[in-house]
Amino acid sequence: MPEQIQKIATPIKITEAPRDAMQGIKHFIPTRQKAQLINDILQVGFDIVDFGSFVSPKAIPQLRDTAEVIGMIDITQTQSKLMAIIGNLKGARTAASFDEVTYLGFPFSFSETFLKLNINSTLLQAQATVEALQELCAQKNKKLLVYLSMAFGNPYGDAWSIDLIIQWIDYLCRRGIHVVALSDIIGVADGKMVGEVFRRINSEVPCADVGLHLHTHEHNWYEKVDAAYKAGCRRFDGVMSGLGGCPMAGYELVGNLNTRHLIGYCDKNKIPVTLNREAFDKAFAAAVKTYSLAPAF
Repeated sequence: MPEQIQKIATPIKITEAPRDAMQGIKHFIPTRQKAQLINDILQVGFDIVDFGSFVSPKAIPQLRDTAEVIGMIDITQTQSKLMAIIGNLKGARTAASFDEVTYLGFPFSFSETFLKLNINSTLLQAQATVEALQELCAQKNKKLLVYLSMAFGNPYGDAWSIDLIIQWIDYLCRRGIHVVALSDIIGVADGKMVGEVFRRINSEVPCADVGLHLHTHEHNWYEKVDAAYKAGCRRFDGVMSGLGGCPMAGYELVGNLNTRHLIGYCDKNKIPVTLNREAFDKAFAAAVKTYSLAPAF
């Protein structure tokens, strides 16, 4: 038993994603208020802060001011790394032009229907984009983090299986992309499925550092986080207050994993979390204020 506890109680990396929380809010949040929230979040000690995106303002109007927000962010007193989400090479070039940005996040999927809805791309085009992005990151000293969306099931009738997940993670690894996050955009996963997926990944594609970007309901988040952790996942995304969802999926928005729940899970299971709790409380209060400027959806 002590050996099992020791094996389980290893630290996790957390990505806090205000971008995901804000993208579905219809009322425009003032640029200065977004920047202040991100500055507060940067003091907490998260591994990555997913702060904005360089995508078409027609697609995500809330984030049309991401370049302005960058100019108001102070990264001199934080160890957290900034990540910008991009949907194509044009957006990636813009993101890569900012020294403050370390990670480019790309929403890949082997669901061609979701790719079309989300970034207006075919699967072949998305593969070409991934390879061009990896080349750009090498040139600009950036890191590419690929989100594998619709990773736990496909509501559109496209092919899905754990074998396909393994195949595509292996595809990314062979191209030098080792940080991947499995995304459950519409909250279809359960604990059993999450555990099985991560056990297979850790057994068959150990070259990848695979995390979990979980959209989930309040009643079943614990079983999924617990299953992922016990199966070897050590990278999790969260959103303070649990707000968020993908407006492009064509389904009712399902909120993100609440970061407060994730931290509570770690505390309960004696998993080390090196965060500034006082800074977290301050950022949490700022997030609640910012996200509740208007009815979200």
